[in-house]
Parts: sequence; C-alpha cells; structure tokens
Amino acid sequence: MALGRTSGSSVFITVLYMLATCRAVPISDLLDRASQRSDKLHSLSTMLIRDMDSHFPPRVFMERPSMCHTSVLPTPNDKEQALLVPEPALMSLARSLLQAWAEPLSILSSNANTLPHPAKSSISSRIQELQEYSKSLGDGLDILSGKMGPDAQVISMLPYHGGTDLGQDRITKLTKFNFLLSCLRRDSHKIDSFLKVLRCRAAKMQPELC
Repeated sequence: MALGRTSGSSVFITVLYMLATCRAVPISDLLDRASQRSDKLHSLSTMLIRDMDSHFPPRVFMERPSMCHTSVLPTPNDKEQALLVPEPALMSLARSLLQAWAEPLSILSSNANTLPHPAKSSISSRIQELQEYSKSLGDGLDILSGKMGPDAQVISMLPYHGGTDLGQDRITKLTKFNFLLSCLRRDSHKIDSFLKVLRCRAAKMQPELC
C-alpha cells in the first residue's frame, strides 16, 4: 500500500514538473493540482485528530495554538486577510509552514508505534502517508515558486525545539503527541487555504467565490 502511495507521489511530481515547463499551461492549473494535494494533507491531519479522540473524551487534551512552533510566523487570520496578501508572499508562507513540519512529522512517525493508544497502528499509517503527501507537495511548490518570482522562493525558518522525546509516562506522551497533531492540523488548514486563494486569484475569480 505504501508503495502505491509513493508511486502516486512520484507521478504527481513528474506531471507537475512537465506541466510547469510547458508555457502553454496556465499557472492556475498548476495551483489546482497543488491545492488538491494540500486538501488531502489537511484531511489526513483531521483524521489523525479523530483517531486520537476515538478512545478519549473530546477535548481531553488542551490545545495551545500559541505554543505551536510555527506561531511566530505572522499569517493572515482568515480568507479576507489572505486575499489582501500578494501572491508571492502567500506562496512563501505556505512553503515556510510546510517545511517547518519536516522534523516534527519525523518525530511523530518515530513515536507512533510506541504510542499508548489502541489505534496506534492506524495513526502510524496515516502519519507515514502524511509524510509522503507533505514531501510531494513541497516538491511541487518548489516548482511553482520558481514561476512566481524571488519573493515566492523566500522561506522563513521555523525550527522545532520540542525535542525528539515525547515523554515516558502515558499521559505526557499522549498529550504531547496530540498537541503536535493539533498544531499540524491548524497549519495544514492554513496551507490549504493559502493555496486555494492563490488558485482562485490565478483563475481571476471574484473574491466572494474563493
């Protein structure tokens, strides 16, 4: 199954690269393919939160968005604000957020199999899938940013300082794991929203339709 996902990711990048090198293909079409990928990324992160909540009462884990390692990056709070941000800056924000999750995703993956949770097998599988989608989306956005100018290629570094050890006791590990997933879901929603706004603006749609 993993092989199929990896193969699909490779095909996605190959097709995106071929399309990007063809001047006749509108950038809106390229953004449409990227936003489909980001939509899947957000969907997977939401499923992971549901997996965690499936054996625990909702909101048993306190979410602290301001403590997420990506919170230092100023981003639009809603669609209306995002529509006012220049296209290259929105692409830069999306790429910065996506890159900031490379290490935390690896940490989640390495801890998933020992997570004291009855759904750890499903959680581990989804995280591996998330890593694949994140990598392929990142490669695709690298290509797209090259077509949008130098400002789109700027990446803000957002290092993760949480460490690789999520704790030894059951509650601490579950709490830290869920906290990271909550931050990931928030950021994947932002990435998806920014790319959909870019797709909308590239297609010259009316703002209210974005």
